[in-house]
Amino acid sequence: MSKPLLVTIAGPTAVGKTALATKIAIKFNTEIVSADSRQFYRELEIGTAKPSSRELSAAKHHFINSHSIRDLFSAGEFGRQAVQTISAIHQENPVVVAVGGSSLYLKAIWEGFDEMPEVDTDIRERLNEEIKKKGLSVLLEELERKDPEYYQEVDRNNGQRIIRALEVIGSTGKPFSFYRKNKSEDLPYRNLKIGLGMDREVLFQRINQRMDLMIEEGLFEEAESLIGFKNHNALQTVGYSEIFGYLDGEYDKAEAIRLLKRNSRRYAKRQMTWFRRYDDIHWFMPGQENEIIKLIEGSLLDK
Repeated sequence: MSKPLLVTIAGPTAVGKTALATKIAIKFNTEIVSADSRQFYRELEIGTAKPSSRELSAAKHHFINSHSIRDLFSAGEFGRQAVQTISAIHQENPVVVAVGGSSLYLKAIWEGFDEMPEVDTDIRERLNEEIKKKGLSVLLEELERKDPEYYQEVDRNNGQRIIRALEVIGSTGKPFSFYRKNKSEDLPYRNLKIGLGMDREVLFQRINQRMDLMIEEGLFEEAESLIGFKNHNALQTVGYSEIFGYLDGEYDKAEAIRLLKRNSRRYAKRQMTWFRRYDDIHWFMPGQENEIIKLIEGSLLDK
C-alpha cells in the first residue's frame, strides 16, 4: 500500500507560505503542521509572524503556541512529535500540510531525526561563558574548523545551535553532522516538497514592509517584555536579538531598525541557499495555486 502524503510549503521568510498552506489545507480538508522554529512559543507573538486568527480558525494548526520559551524544544524532539502528529492525521486523511522555513525543522520531517549522545555539561557551561566574553564569531570559527558540513547549514545567528553542535563535538570527538543521518526511508509518509519563491528585490521589499508593520504593532515593546529571557534559545534569533542590543544601549533605535531589516534579508538569502541543496523541491511563484493543487492531486494518484 502506498504511503500517505506530506505536502510541505517551504520558502524564505515573508514569501507567503502561511496563506498558501492554509488554502491548500482547506482544499484537501486537512490539517497543518508548523515547522517554524519560533512559532511554537506562545510568548513570541509579533516577531514570529504567526498565522492570523482567521487562518487558525480556517484550518487546524499544530505546533503553534504549543510551548514556552522556558522549554527546551530541539529539532530532534520536534521531529519525533511531528512525525507522530502527521501519522495521527493520516489516519483520517491521505494528505497533511506542513509549512515553514526553518532548515533543521524541515530536515527533521523530510529526512528523519537522530538520537544525539549525552554531552558534558562542563563543556556547555564553558561555551556559554565564551560566547558572553568573546562573542558568537569565535564559536562560529571553531565550528567551521571542526564541522564544515554543519557550518554550511546552521543558522549563524543562533548561538544556542552553535553551542549545541560544539558541545557534542567536544563530548564525543566526532562532528555534529556525524550524528545526523538520513532516515527518510523509515518515515511513514511520502514527501512532496513545494517551494514558494519570488524575485529577490520584491521579496526584500516585502521583508522591509513586514518589519515596519511588526514595529508598528509593538515589536520593540514585546522584546522589552521578554528581556529577562534574552539568553534563551528562542530569542537568540533575528527579530529579537537586534532589539536587545538597542535595549542594552549598544546603538540607537534607528540602527536597531536597520539591523532588523538587514538581518532579515540576510536570513532569507541563507534560507534560499539551503533550499538549493534539494533538487526535489517543486518551485512555484505566489498565485500559482491551481498548478500546485494539480501537482498534489497527481501525487496522490501516483502509487
